Amino acid sequence: MKSTKSNLRKEKTQSLRPHSSIVVDGADRAPSRAMLYAVGFKEDDFKKPMIGIASTWSMVTPCNMHIDKLALEAEAGANKAGGKAIIFNTITISDGISMGSEGMKYSLVSREVIADSIEVVVGCEGLDGFVAIGGCDKNMPGCLIAMARLNRPSVFVYGGTILPGCITGDTRKLDVVSVFEAVGAHANKKIDDAELHKIESCAIPGPGSCGGMYTANTMASAIEALGMSLPNSSAQNAMSKAKKEDCQRAGAAVVNLLKLGIRPLDIMTRKAFENAITVVIALGGSTNAVLHLLAMANAAGVNLTIDDFTKIGKRVPVLADLKPSGKHLMSELVAIGGIRPLMKMLLDAGLLHGDCLTVTGETMAQTLKNVPPYLKGQTIIRPLSDPIKKDSHLVVLYGNLASGGAVAKITGKEGMRFTGKAIVFESEEKALTAILNGTVKKGHVIVIRYEGPKGGPGMREMLSPTSAIMGKGLGKEVALITDGRFSGGSHGFVVGHVTPEAYVGGTIALVKNGDPITIDADKRELSLDIPVAELKKRKQAWKAPKPRYTRGVLAKYAAHVTSASLGAVTDADLKL
Repeated sequence: MKSTKSNLRKEKTQSLRPHSSIVVDGADRAPSRAMLYAVGFKEDDFKKPMIGIASTWSMVTPCNMHIDKLALEAEAGANKAGGKAIIFNTITISDGISMGSEGMKYSLVSREVIADSIEVVVGCEGLDGFVAIGGCDKNMPGCLIAMARLNRPSVFVYGGTILPGCITGDTRKLDVVSVFEAVGAHANKKIDDAELHKIESCAIPGPGSCGGMYTANTMASAIEALGMSLPNSSAQNAMSKAKKEDCQRAGAAVVNLLKLGIRPLDIMTRKAFENAITVVIALGGSTNAVLHLLAMANAAGVNLTIDDFTKIGKRVPVLADLKPSGKHLMSELVAIGGIRPLMKMLLDAGLLHGDCLTVTGETMAQTLKNVPPYLKGQTIIRPLSDPIKKDSHLVVLYGNLASGGAVAKITGKEGMRFTGKAIVFESEEKALTAILNGTVKKGHVIVIRYEGPKGGPGMREMLSPTSAIMGKGLGKEVALITDGRFSGGSHGFVVGHVTPEAYVGGTIALVKNGDPITIDADKRELSLDIPVAELKKRKQAWKAPKPRYTRGVLAKYAAHVTSASLGAVTDADLKL
């Protein structure tokens, strides 16, 4: 009898340790245990499930500078719940610092590097589950792609949003986009050198991700709606008691998921991705959500396409008055209850799938059951009866300029249609110079090409030119299209992700200065208005450019990356 009970206990213990037991159990695994004693393991620790804590800490960016401390909180939570936590790091880059430079070409590439590195560590070391803590926007989809690939119990933790910056005696709430737009205002002589210096030195007051509904806050919200982070994780200030507690609970939650036998692919279903898209739209989130959700779904084996954003967008309104196109910052949304009351509102209206599983072990409906509504008088989240826009701001366009699709961010404030004359640039830097020096005029459609996933390579974000347009006061006077992409901080009449991209001979490569271009959000069309015969002639004359990089990570990425309309995943990851 004793032997039977002992065997049952052993089987139960090993069921919580499906991977670590292979690495550390038995006499033949003594060398493995010897190595782990050196990093602090005690004898009893080898009987516990090993929980990785994937930290994206670095001093490269304020978004991630505090995550080493959050990793310690997650470690404590996992250990207290009966696991043995192991902290490890992966990389991060800073979009805000590299924006507008050659360095930005590495940004989207880092998503794949982060996913690969987490997969490598968790897979190699036999970790039974893990917490991943991300702060900047590529960290988040990178972490989720790794979770889907590995399919081991895991929870994502958002590092939290930054607090607003301020200038003494000034009521403005500043953030990084304030600085980018100040550059345009400075070029337009609306502010002087001293004012620009004041803004740049005060806009970023400390740790946390960029403060509007930019890509980081968008993706954090999407991941919570997906069910892969704990309730409220997406709407907490980086430096707060709530964020520390979130990390502790996440460590414990992974151990609980092991006990429940719940894995990421049980959570990351088609319905869950529809929930994520719904919340992104309601919040007025970043166009990068399209790129990243497609990539995450691909990793999870879920059939999601850009057309799903159109289908869902026809029934989901924009409700949040958040920057960049709105007035408020994420920290203000945190103060009124975060995104949970919004999600409850969407659930009650039949716009969310309540039966989706979450990392709590409960369904989405169960986690939202007792969420109170926003207090009366708040102006950040509109009621469904009075939306900012009755359908999605994320508009997928097709046409002879984008036969594979393009993604626009149109809130309606810019208008729904723009026709103008093309002014063409072969790089972001050349376009920015022309905007700042006044070459770009009212009525222009700025075309920035050879910035796609293959052509850049790396699909740079165009925050510098879009912010310069706003700072120069041209937000409603010009449009911009590109085979690159946009920061979540971009706003105005802008269209990105144009596919096929210029580098593979897409129509955007054939545009000439002065060509008429029409962007029609109502018809969902992006058109180069020239005769078919002329277009055919240009196509025949076009020659593919030589690769910009022939060695290193950018060359490898360019050789393997797919279209933006597929999420810019690498072909090794593509689900055929």
